[in-house]
Amino acid sequence: MTSPFDAPSPATAPIDRDANAQYVLPLVVRMERATPPGRTDALETSARAVLTLLSDPRVTGADGEWAERVAAWEDARIRKVVRRARGGEWRKAGELPGITVTGESAEVRVFPPVPLDGWPKELAKLQVSGTDLDEAAPPVAPAAGVPVLWLNPELEMSAGKTMAQTGHAAQLAWWRLDEAQRKEWAESGFALAVRTAAPAAWAELTASGLPLVQDAGFTEIAPGSSTVIADHPALRGA
Repeated sequence: MTSPFDAPSPATAPIDRDANAQYVLPLVVRMERATPPGRTDALETSARAVLTLLSDPRVTGADGEWAERVAAWEDARIRKVVRRARGGEWRKAGELPGITVTGESAEVRVFPPVPLDGWPKELAKLQVSGTDLDEAAPPVAPAAGVPVLWLNPELEMSAGKTMAQTGHAAQLAWWRLDEAQRKEWAESGFALAVRTAAPAAWAELTASGLPLVQDAGFTEIAPGSSTVIADHPALRGA
């Protein structure tokens, strides 16, 4: 599911980011017919996959092989596309340069950004639709001190769309942290939770100054819709 959003990159905020070369961050979720992942686990795993890529030495290193592409991606709209794969499709996707992140039941592979019209053939043929997922059990309350990505309770989105949105929220939080805070989060394995906020809590969160994702509205929801708020303890009162 495609999901560009309107937050500027930490380094530059061009007046018209649509005029820049457009890149997209591909994410592929493994969806075997007999053992699909739980919805919340897939949402959390996709967010951790984005953070794992952003912190990878191939991105952060001075001579990182993915650094230039990530910088170009961040200078335009921060597009993410979630596709699904199973069986041989998943194995072929795993042969491309990328990082696979696992959750309790979910597996998500994230790839370095590619030009919007330049997808590798192994990924271009994968389906975007059909990423609806169920919960094995209702999610429990998040553990104390764990960053929470709060979903807007008034929106209905497919699992694929929501996976892109939680990736956006995690990225916004990452940009707001200092190096020490980033290191601490990485050392925790990027511990986080994804939950749907209560309506009253959502209203408070939107006024809190915490990172807020507003979708460009190209798919599923209206332009400017607020989708996810990243509630990282280090950003409270920052």
